[in-house]
Amino acid sequence: MKLSRRFVASVLLVLALAGAGLLAQPARQAAPPATDEAKILEAMHLIQSQPLYRHVAELVSEKYGGRLTGTKEYEACVAWVESLLKGWGVEPGGENGTYRQLFPNPYTTVFPGGVCEMHVPVGKGGVVKKAYAYEDEFIPGGTTGTGEVTAEVVYVGYGITAPELGYDDYKGVDVKGKIVLMESEVPVAPRGETLEAFKKWRPYSFHQYKLKNAAAHGAKGMIYNYGPIGNPNNAYVEGFVYHHVGAAVVADVFAGTGRVPKETVDRIRKELKPQSFATGKTMTISNKSEHHPDGVGINLLGKITGTDPALKDEVIIVGGHLDHLGRLWKLMPGANDNATAAAVTLGVAEAMAKCAVKPKRTVVFFFFGSEEQSEDQGTEGSHYYTEHPIYPLDKTVVFMNMEGPGIGDKISASGGTTYPKFWEFVEKANKGFIHRVLSTDPASYPARPRQDSAWFFWKGVPSLTFGAYGGPRLPYSTYHNTRDSIELITPEIMEDMAQLLFMTIMDIGDEPVLNFR
Repeated sequence: MKLSRRFVASVLLVLALAGAGLLAQPARQAAPPATDEAKILEAMHLIQSQPLYRHVAELVSEKYGGRLTGTKEYEACVAWVESLLKGWGVEPGGENGTYRQLFPNPYTTVFPGGVCEMHVPVGKGGVVKKAYAYEDEFIPGGTTGTGEVTAEVVYVGYGITAPELGYDDYKGVDVKGKIVLMESEVPVAPRGETLEAFKKWRPYSFHQYKLKNAAAHGAKGMIYNYGPIGNPNNAYVEGFVYHHVGAAVVADVFAGTGRVPKETVDRIRKELKPQSFATGKTMTISNKSEHHPDGVGINLLGKITGTDPALKDEVIIVGGHLDHLGRLWKLMPGANDNATAAAVTLGVAEAMAKCAVKPKRTVVFFFFGSEEQSEDQGTEGSHYYTEHPIYPLDKTVVFMNMEGPGIGDKISASGGTTYPKFWEFVEKANKGFIHRVLSTDPASYPARPRQDSAWFFWKGVPSLTFGAYGGPRLPYSTYHNTRDSIELITPEIMEDMAQLLFMTIMDIGDEPVLNFR
């Protein structure tokens, strides 16, 4: 059918008038007010992947220098997080009306130029120096002293002197002025059938003990079979130089001695008898560092006060550590460890601050300092807080910690089977809104406090630690090295993690009675 020009013009006129709103229309009725559930859901959708990703990008930037607690760069990072919380209207949750809790925090900065090399005899009296590659074969110790040591290497097993256990790795060997090669941990595993026995060995598992014991026996340096990864969680002894080394260095030290590293370690574990020996190998190790014994650490806390006159005294804590390793000597970005946790915490804080409905219980957003370092046992920020709590621990209904929540496509949490009533709230939020694979296991901290949640758990506070996992397997490790970079981060899993925690908190925040203990 052929349409006339007049008909076409009429249709176009009607459409134009309708678009301009000039045709008669029935009066619009006002939309019904949104329910509390709708307001909460609207706030949840404020949490988006790209802003979280930008937070991570900021945290790993060069200006924050790897976020080593105590440094000016770490303090600048704290100030940036504070500015966000303040801008969103999150209240200061620290001491004396501030966002901060300060604590003693000695720290060490490590400068470029360290050396790790083997002296290889050649010909008649000649020597060739075999230099090991930074990061792949060695990383400077995070609390190393300044100096250079050229000496024979003595293998000292686990570096333990324990008379009450009838065990001494230093018996029968002379380490004065030497470099010691040492294993991490202890010869008894903290799990299964040996868990009870491990408790007797536990004091000897700490890095700090091992280093101090080596120095007390007269050693001048140490190569620690630990990774190699970066780690500022150790003691500082002036002039004592050490590196963390990997399999290549250990194999070269053992080469030609008639011993095999794995067989030697297996024998120590099986017989609980030392296998120490002078290797006959000479190495040179050196580092340059600067120790700051009077350093000050910062825990950063924001809060949203609960709306219920009675329940507001009960506290829900959510967060993770803000710090990382600094430079050893290159920048350690710490993108997934633990900038992603800080970003997720910021996402939850912003959404809750902007939500038209607030929880009845108080919510504290916690950014811990000094999780990665301590001259005691590590996790110093959370340790200090649990000894000097700003909010009573018996009124802290749960601590929701995060470690590495930014890489993968699945969500895990340790502690869910220990606290099944709390875990029901997490599962409910996941099934209702997130729909990720969600897994859990018991809370267990038998050895060193490797996570901030350990100190809370030991104080009786129900504590879960959330993380992400799954996805393509990387061909290299990213733990405590320069490769933990933003390019690896999965923004979508951070979004889902933040939304999961937000919805869980909003749910338990209004529950009339909570007792997860």
